Amino acid sequence: MNFWTKVAGIILRNRYLVLLGIAIITGLLASQMKYMKFSYTEANLLPEDHIANLEYNKFLEIFGEEGNLVILGIKDSTVFTPKKFNAWNNLVQKFDSLEEVDFTLSIADVQKLKADRKKRKFVLEPLYEKEPQTSEEVLAIKKQLFEKLPFYDNLLFNKETGTLQTAIYIKKEIINTPKRRDFIFHILKPTIENFEEETGLDVRISGMPYIRTLNAQNIQDEIQLFVIGALGITALIFFFFFRSFRATFITLLVVIIGVVWAFGFIGWFGYEITVLTALIPPLIIVIGVPNCVFLINKYQQEIKKHGQQAKALQRVISKIGNATLMTNITTASGFATFVFVKSDLLREFGILASVNIISIFILALLIVPIIYSFMPLPKKKHLSHLEKKWIENVVDWMEKAVKNKRISIYIATVVTIVLGIIGVYQIKVSGSLIEDMPKSMEFYKDIKFFEKEFGGIMPLEILIDTKKDKGVMKLSTLKKMDKINETIENFSELSKPLSVVNLVKYSKQAYYKGNPKYYQLPTNQEQSYIFSYTKNSNNDAGMLKNFVDSTGRYARITTFMKDIGTDKMDAIQERLKAVIAKEFPSDKYKVSVTGKALVFIKGTNYLIKNLVISLALAILLIAIFMAWMFRSPQMILISLVPNMLPLLITAGLMGFLDIPIKPSTILVFSIAFGISVDDTIHFLAKYRQELIANKWRIIPSVYAALRETGVSMFYTSIVLFFGFLVFTLSSFGGTIALGGLVSVTLLLAMVSNLLLLPSLLLTFEKKIANKKVFKEPKMRIFPTEEDKTKE
Repeated sequence: MNFWTKVAGIILRNRYLVLLGIAIITGLLASQMKYMKFSYTEANLLPEDHIANLEYNKFLEIFGEEGNLVILGIKDSTVFTPKKFNAWNNLVQKFDSLEEVDFTLSIADVQKLKADRKKRKFVLEPLYEKEPQTSEEVLAIKKQLFEKLPFYDNLLFNKETGTLQTAIYIKKEIINTPKRRDFIFHILKPTIENFEEETGLDVRISGMPYIRTLNAQNIQDEIQLFVIGALGITALIFFFFFRSFRATFITLLVVIIGVVWAFGFIGWFGYEITVLTALIPPLIIVIGVPNCVFLINKYQQEIKKHGQQAKALQRVISKIGNATLMTNITTASGFATFVFVKSDLLREFGILASVNIISIFILALLIVPIIYSFMPLPKKKHLSHLEKKWIENVVDWMEKAVKNKRISIYIATVVTIVLGIIGVYQIKVSGSLIEDMPKSMEFYKDIKFFEKEFGGIMPLEILIDTKKDKGVMKLSTLKKMDKINETIENFSELSKPLSVVNLVKYSKQAYYKGNPKYYQLPTNQEQSYIFSYTKNSNNDAGMLKNFVDSTGRYARITTFMKDIGTDKMDAIQERLKAVIAKEFPSDKYKVSVTGKALVFIKGTNYLIKNLVISLALAILLIAIFMAWMFRSPQMILISLVPNMLPLLITAGLMGFLDIPIKPSTILVFSIAFGISVDDTIHFLAKYRQELIANKWRIIPSVYAALRETGVSMFYTSIVLFFGFLVFTLSSFGGTIALGGLVSVTLLLAMVSNLLLLPSLLLTFEKKIANKKVFKEPKMRIFPTEEDKTKE
């Protein structure tokens, strides 16, 4: 009695205990779901000790969270009428009094810097004392702001287009907590909607906290969509193939418990729900259904053969258990390779996916036979799908193609490889934070609005360490910083920079009675008396603290970037670094370019390097499985070729269809490879069994394996195709691409395994048709004919 026969006996004899055990584990994991939490920060794709992370953390340590700015914008000439102008400024003052808000900056807050000659210091005066009552008063304020105060250009207004902007700085301590979500959804949005109704003005909202909140909500909504969609579509296809409510109900029960376990594991492990971990529950549905297809198909075949339920259930476990275990292990190992990547985000995804894949296998193996044991035998109509004419026609066509058109199959393969390689060379890399965001959503249109009007919303920071206290306020340092500012202004992809340089220029303008032509850095002669005014003033200390730390050693230059790809960002960085290297000698200064968006871009590049490693690891692992199972070096090569081909086609398609490699699409290859190898294992396992039965004659063995496994492989590939197609319902570009590409890859993998694999076996028959090469496998996957006769 072999191992799996014993397992079958244990499961079926203790079915009540097994069901109780599943119920208890499901209850315990369901109780862990309350610990699930959604991510309130961008995914950090880099290891903690990566230089980009260390530089970013150093910046945060000195200046605090930089992604705490929410911006409101209005492009409407009617805003310069008394009623609307006052309403706009009052709106912002409402936010200023809230506990969640650090401070706000609007036209009403504008302070003019003036030189007090008697006291030899700068003083701040409001732009206007009381609310304007006439259009002339409003236009006078506008004229003064637009023409006399260049310091505020691109900060509060766009001089060219007349667009107004207001800044709301959320308190840094709540920026990465659920309080941020409450503020955005329950205070900010309703207040602005009321304002729009009252004034008829269209307010645009953006900024990283706002985008991140809406994005997180979108992910939350889509998990439900994916789970319901995957359940619905797989149930529909399953019923179409099996025409059995009973089989469909059992399958749905297995995958629903699998989804509860998946959510339970996320809570238990304390992982956050990100764009990647949100894919786990629907992924488990899509992978769980094929397990049920193989088990139920085998059960129905056995019932049709001899009509004995106990014998059929025992054989389902003992015959299919091992093959299904091996296919699930290979799929899980494809995902488990992410565990070796240093990125926490990918590691968590790899751990969750592999644990859940093994879990869904165990659930299917236990639940399917046990539930069937409580049910009456399937009726004749439930078994009719086994003799469907159209399925037979599909298998006949495949058999004829392998028999008569092998040369055509090889020519098609070579053409495909060439086209795939051409496509690969056209693949682009994208490290954009917002590229995947839903294009149809209002907040995406608002991002584009601010990019056009103010140069972007994603902060890019330059941190300057002068290596000595009060080093920032030296004129030589300020001039060097101004050179960086000039470089930044030359890039259309970046907004006008903000730094202490702007403040010093404003000080000189104030010294010369507010004349805007003096908005520039002081000369060496002017430096001493302008700076003496600055030292005597404490009014601008509040403005200064945003740009210089309390010791005067560190300064920041802030600019905002548009949604640009990694290529453009690399070019900008190169240029900035060249200017920095020239102006700031490394022995006197330490300058780093950082910011959330830049860390994300670098994370994408890091991820691509790691993808190659994890995919190579997956291929190596699966090659080792093949070697262990079949004990034949030739079989490793023959089994890997049909699975590498679909990956090459997918990569080629990404190049031709202009789908960039990014964190979301990067998973396509590992997911598709891990799943497509399953078909190869099923085919080769059956083929080996047929070889022994046919006394090592290759030709009849290949065709027998093709006929036997073709139907199940066709069923499972169709289920997988439509299951992954559910991801195309997403509003995230990356998730749509992931769903579409994996679906296509798996369909191609099926064709490759059912046409190219048998063709290769027939072509290389002389090389592999002897027992010396094709030794007894280490693990018996399908029973031999001897086993059958014993039964």
